Amino acid sequence: MNKLNDIFDTVQQRNTHEKEYLQTLKSIIDSLKVMEDDINDSVFKRLCVPERIIIFSVPWLDDKGNTHVNQGYRVQHNSALGPYKGGLRFHPKVSLSALKALALEQTLKNSLTGLSLGGAKGGSDFDPKNKSQNEIMRFCQSFMNELYRHIGPTTDIPAGDMGVGNREIGYLFGQYKRLTNTFTGTLTGKDLSIGGSILRPEATGFGLLYFVEEMLKHHNLSITDKSVIISGSGNVALGAATKTNQLGAKVVAMSDSDGVIYDPQGLDIVTLSQIKFKNRLRIKEYLMHFPQATYLDNPKDIWNLKCDIALACATE
Repeated sequence: MNKLNDIFDTVQQRNTHEKEYLQTLKSIIDSLKVMEDDINDSVFKRLCVPERIIIFSVPWLDDKGNTHVNQGYRVQHNSALGPYKGGLRFHPKVSLSALKALALEQTLKNSLTGLSLGGAKGGSDFDPKNKSQNEIMRFCQSFMNELYRHIGPTTDIPAGDMGVGNREIGYLFGQYKRLTNTFTGTLTGKDLSIGGSILRPEATGFGLLYFVEEMLKHHNLSITDKSVIISGSGNVALGAATKTNQLGAKVVAMSDSDGVIYDPQGLDIVTLSQIKFKNRLRIKEYLMHFPQATYLDNPKDIWNLKCDIALACATE
């Protein structure tokens, strides 16, 4: 492993403070040890360094007229196969290190699809939680005021991610359209009413369950009647929960950043979807509809619950 380890050491010396990025790169290098002799070190060196990183300020006004300034990022990691493609994440723990790690992983994931797409990731340390709709709209518009210069249907195609659903994508796309005077496929994850794709919000969660189903088949097992816990309650988690029920299994627990809702008889995913997507409330609201369920006020407690299958669909 000397060749790849030497590359890692060089990257580490340049990025000593970027824990998430170095951890991701190290895990990739460790997974390549069985085929190190086949690795082109010149290509791998290029893969370890993003082609372009854009960092910018995002000033916005809250509903009281106070000015706030967040940090915005776009890590355009690699475009060897096509235009950059990857999500935008709005979360207070967003950092350059984390986005570099995610952009590297996105490059590899996109390459496995066989599509002509590069990899990227972006976002901001803005926290949409407890913000009004107008505050989120103003932030998204300010974020796009800078980002629009660096994206386009043949350049970089952002999507949603944590904290960025079809509402936020709609605000971002509306501002992009206003600034460029074009209506293009520059952002994916839009609502159907403005050119989005059917099943786009559910796609990742559905894909996870297809993988689980095939994995079980490989071991001569079936997903039918299995009990499943799913961390998270966003697009990925609720998509996974929906497909879990469709495949004949039972979701017994889900979570958000505040806590866990648990019912060994199975959760009502339609109600949860309405709580999280339509009403944009915390998962504890589920108790108002199903008081027999149990609420745990530590999100990590979900991993202490009994189940047959555990699916991680929330942030690290």
